[in-house]
Amino acid sequence: MTRRFLRSGWFYFAIGLIGLVLLIVIGLWFGIDLLNPLPPRTVTMVTGAEGGAYHGYGERYRQILARQGIDLKLVPTAGAIDNLARLNDPDSGVSIGFVQGGTTGEGQSPQLQSLGTIFYEPLWFFHRSQYRGKGLSGLRGRRIAIGPEGSGTRALVLELLRRSGYDRGFAELSALSFKESADQLLRGEIDALFILASWDSPVVQILLAADDIDLSGFPHTDAYVALYPFLTRVTVPAAVGSIVRNHPVSDTVLLATGASLAVRSDVHPAIQYLLLDAAEQVHSGPGIFRRAGQFPAAEAVDLPLSEEARHYYKSGPPLLQRYLPFWLAVLLGRVLLLILPLLGLLIPLFKLTPVLFKWQMQRRIDRLYAELREIENNWRERPAGEGREDLVAQLDQLEARGHEVRLPVSLVGSLYAFKEQLALVRQRLLASIQGERTGS
Repeated sequence: MTRRFLRSGWFYFAIGLIGLVLLIVIGLWFGIDLLNPLPPRTVTMVTGAEGGAYHGYGERYRQILARQGIDLKLVPTAGAIDNLARLNDPDSGVSIGFVQGGTTGEGQSPQLQSLGTIFYEPLWFFHRSQYRGKGLSGLRGRRIAIGPEGSGTRALVLELLRRSGYDRGFAELSALSFKESADQLLRGEIDALFILASWDSPVVQILLAADDIDLSGFPHTDAYVALYPFLTRVTVPAAVGSIVRNHPVSDTVLLATGASLAVRSDVHPAIQYLLLDAAEQVHSGPGIFRRAGQFPAAEAVDLPLSEEARHYYKSGPPLLQRYLPFWLAVLLGRVLLLILPLLGLLIPLFKLTPVLFKWQMQRRIDRLYAELREIENNWRERPAGEGREDLVAQLDQLEARGHEVRLPVSLVGSLYAFKEQLALVRQRLLASIQGERTGS
């Protein structure tokens, strides 16, 4: 039985079909690996100064991603401007970071995309209580900290001062770190400071509750919101820092920017979905400047939203990542990515298989008929009297080969028809030979 199968056309046809399928599978696998490789196990994120809100949020992201087997390395920086510089540098090794609204644009950062706005960063203006009600003009010639070089605070404050008609010489503008400037303000070594930070920033919480420190808003808030689309206004309620000591003493309107989570455009889609999920866990709760579920938000203030972010805000995370562990979802997704095009190729191939096989088997019969026709033509073309015994031997050999042919049931009738034709040709050939011998 095995020997008959090995001699049959089915065996060779099956071997060819299996080889073709294996070639398709290997080609698809390498194609998928080239176009959609597995996500990396380590990614790097720029945050901000250690002890600041950016860095604190980065730590929470790191813990969330670690539960999915991703090592998120955090790189402290001077602030949002420093973050941008490193994100825009393809050789920095950095691919994720917090970006302050109004610090860049699609033309300036073509390789960056946004995963959405994640929280508001008010511009806090703290000063010694002796300057209460005097505004910026009352601080002329005084010592004011506006953030270190590379910080988003410094860039925004300098722009607002310029727009308000203040040059850099109107006060002694220092580049202290946020923690150092807060310490010096509490000790009375500087007179005021600006800090662009979230409500959760430890520095903000300390200064809001401190004695002899007041909070003021930047003048002409509504005008700045109208002139700068990336700015919004938020209100700090009276006594929110300390109800007992009534700090701040009144409601204060502040300018605020939207902080975005930015990624380089080559960050793996699966990592982007993990970051979006982490952002929802970290930022979706209610807060003093946000309602529950307001963040992360599908806002593209400076940078365009990535395709993954658009899909996430519209439909949520991918189906597999909702119900399966991260790496299992990624691997199963790759398998599905392999199977779907493979099915698209194999289904028509399997539909065509019977046709191809029947065509191949029919060719065997056609070759037998061709040889039979050639023998018959040789017989007819030979002059009378020439021997034809060799043609009989050829017919015997052809008949023997016909007996060895294995065909499906649908083609057995064609084989029997061939054998009948061969028997007819033999009968006529033998009659012709017999006639010639009798005549001689």
